[in-house]
Amino acid sequence: MSLSTVAILVAIVLLTGYAVLIYNALVRLKHGVGKAWSNIDVLLRQRHEELPKLVETCRQYMQHERGTLEAVTAARSAVASAREQGDMAALGRAESGLRAGLGQLFALVENYPQLKANESFQHLQQRITGLENGIADRRELYNESVNLNNVRIEQFPDVLVARMFAFQAADLLQFSEAEKADVDLRQLFG
Repeated sequence: MSLSTVAILVAIVLLTGYAVLIYNALVRLKHGVGKAWSNIDVLLRQRHEELPKLVETCRQYMQHERGTLEAVTAARSAVASAREQGDMAALGRAESGLRAGLGQLFALVENYPQLKANESFQHLQQRITGLENGIADRRELYNESVNLNNVRIEQFPDVLVARMFAFQAADLLQFSEAEKADVDLRQLFG
């Protein structure tokens, strides 16, 4: 074998090895996005199971707040539907609606001292608040995983391997502008 043939074979082996390293890194990032989503999904499911209990506890005390309770129930269904479909844009919108409904519900509880003092309500409120905080933390981790994946599949030379094996960009989980805005406490208690 000539020296040029050996050099070509070495170059092919090195390029193939480098492409395999890139491929494996992209696979790891793709699965990192899936894992981060699964972590959010667990909390969404737990909250989904707790919300009917909260609504029922509130319904017993809040006879005049049917619209608020129905809004929370409808928002819960919208979140579940978007979650099952994996539609991040719809999930972000539905989450914003649910959080607004819960905020309004918790604000209205101030008008019902017996409900506010109810042990079951207090437990559910703490549980849901804890789940909300967990969802926010895991959403940040998910979006970071998505960002790492999306940047990597667009960088050269990774983009060549990503296109060859049809790696796709993932969608960020974003909430509406109203969700990010400061809360107007006067409006909630007005």
